[in-house]
Amino acid sequence: MNLATDPRISVKIRKMQERVRWAHPLLQHQRIDQTRLSLANSPNRHEAFSFLVIGDSGTGRYRTDSPQRRVALRLLEQRSSAAFLIHTGDVVYLVGSSEQYRDNFIQPYREWLVGGENPLEISYDRMIFNQPFLPVPGNHDYYDLSPWLSLLSGLTTPLRSLLRRAIDLDVGWHGSFQGDAYARAFLDVLRAVPEASLASHMERHYVSRFGDARCLSYRPGVFTRLPNRYYAYRYAGVDFFALDSNTFNQPRPDADGSWAGRGVEQLAMERRALESRRDRLIAQLFGADGGEQIEEIEQIEEQILDLGKQIEAGFGSDSACDDDTDGDPDQLCWLRDQLIRSWRDPRARGRILILHHPPYVTEVTKWSQAQTLAVRRRLREVMDAVAAELGSEVGGAPPVNLVLSGHAHCFEIIQSFDTGHADSLIPWIVCGGSGYSLRRQRPEGTELQESLGGQLTSVARSNLFVGRQGHGRKLRRPYSALRIDVSAGSPMTLRGTLLVAEKGRGSWSDQTIDVPIPQPGQRGETPSC
Repeated sequence: MNLATDPRISVKIRKMQERVRWAHPLLQHQRIDQTRLSLANSPNRHEAFSFLVIGDSGTGRYRTDSPQRRVALRLLEQRSSAAFLIHTGDVVYLVGSSEQYRDNFIQPYREWLVGGENPLEISYDRMIFNQPFLPVPGNHDYYDLSPWLSLLSGLTTPLRSLLRRAIDLDVGWHGSFQGDAYARAFLDVLRAVPEASLASHMERHYVSRFGDARCLSYRPGVFTRLPNRYYAYRYAGVDFFALDSNTFNQPRPDADGSWAGRGVEQLAMERRALESRRDRLIAQLFGADGGEQIEEIEQIEEQILDLGKQIEAGFGSDSACDDDTDGDPDQLCWLRDQLIRSWRDPRARGRILILHHPPYVTEVTKWSQAQTLAVRRRLREVMDAVAAELGSEVGGAPPVNLVLSGHAHCFEIIQSFDTGHADSLIPWIVCGGSGYSLRRQRPEGTELQESLGGQLTSVARSNLFVGRQGHGRKLRRPYSALRIDVSAGSPMTLRGTLLVAEKGRGSWSDQTIDVPIPQPGQRGETPSC
């Protein structure tokens, strides 16, 4: 039996739509765009600005020496000059439970919250940020506990409190309730607004305009909710598109119904072997190093869930925007249309995507996952559609300037090669090493290959990887956050500064590393760090 359960894509979509009253007649009548956010004090001119990025941070296991808090302190050094903070998902581990928000989110980021001087008094569903804190949902933010683990977790809470140095599952009695905790923490949950009060709620909070539609106003210190699980906003002429990749990561089988030549029976055998290994580790939890074992169990559980998605997948649609019974064509078509609209708007000077699952990655546990390839193919189809529609209007430039993601527990800068598609020569940054257990780079090296047109082709290379290194006394854990500086004017340029809090040999040290971000459409150079 699995430790965690991941809701079906159709369930995630339906539940989130219900929470925000998607396409409610009143919202349609008032021409409200439920995917658009307006940030207060956003410059109208193409000014220089900076923003911060973190991801995969939401752990509470390290009670006395929290890597997440160490990274949060590095962020505070940059906070006064940053316009906002982006979170690439997995806000709370292990299963996105509302019970975990106090220790795993509110405490570490208390300086970003109104009333943060008394974090124990802040309810997870009443948070107001004093500076924009803009997340996307991660897979763990949707997870739920299996019934037997929920019971075990509840019954052993006193024991785990006494033995937290040896074992801490970092869970409570329940999971996310299919993403409900994330929605209540960050979204404008209109379902909680009485029908009679809905109109007045709209008049108070949906007062900004973008084009010919009204949209939600994000006002630090007053009202800091997001309109939807995926959304867009503009800052100083740069369009940001925050996606929910949990609903377009369904693997697609090859034309013969297999995955890289592996049939369903072989996939099932691989899953059974992983389940046996996981069960042996669970039985040993009260042994040597429970913390290390929990991390390995969590890695195995992700592999099991990924294999399960492959086994259960049918023959998906050939186009990202076609009707797919277990996909998210609405979101992907929205992204396509918004990118085209942005390119044709003379006030927009750049485009940045944010999502949880990395399309390109060399971290050892993610590079081979079927979900990685699924997200890459889906985004590639969207970008191809954008390029086909715009034609010469883009002047040969890629559809986006940068893609930010998490999910892989590391920091990484990758640049795609000429893939023959519109996702060529784009910088892809993975920022998922901000607090949870770090992982290593795959032993196969920095260059990624993919089957294109029936041939194995190099499609991308990692220019920089920062993750777990060494073994034993030489083990190093460099946790990280990123600052991105956007230049004034057009075309814009991007510059990165990596903020590292590293633990090695029992002590902590801080590093600040300049990391060049390649210009889209050009081959980047490997940073020297």
